[in-house]
Amino acid sequence: MILEIALSALFFLFLGFLYVKGYDVVKQHSPEHLPHFYLIMATIRMLLVGTVVALYVFFTENREDTIRFALTIIIMYVVMMVVTLKLRH
Repeated sequence: MILEIALSALFFLFLGFLYVKGYDVVKQHSPEHLPHFYLIMATIRMLLVGTVVALYVFFTENREDTIRFALTIIIMYVVMMVVTLKLRH
């Protein structure tokens, strides 16, 4: 379980890093497109998180581990969304 949490945290750090760097680039070159960038990144993050959870469910047979992992990922996703909204808006 510790490995799963560590990998999930790295996954979200990577997504956060991409968002922050992309935000800075869009803000510098064409700030009028920031709302579009935010919506596109939110969609990409949601799809990637859903894909990670679906793959874990598909490859894991233990129901309790699957539920625990899905809840962990959902909590991390919500925290990431709150942090990005607070930092950049």
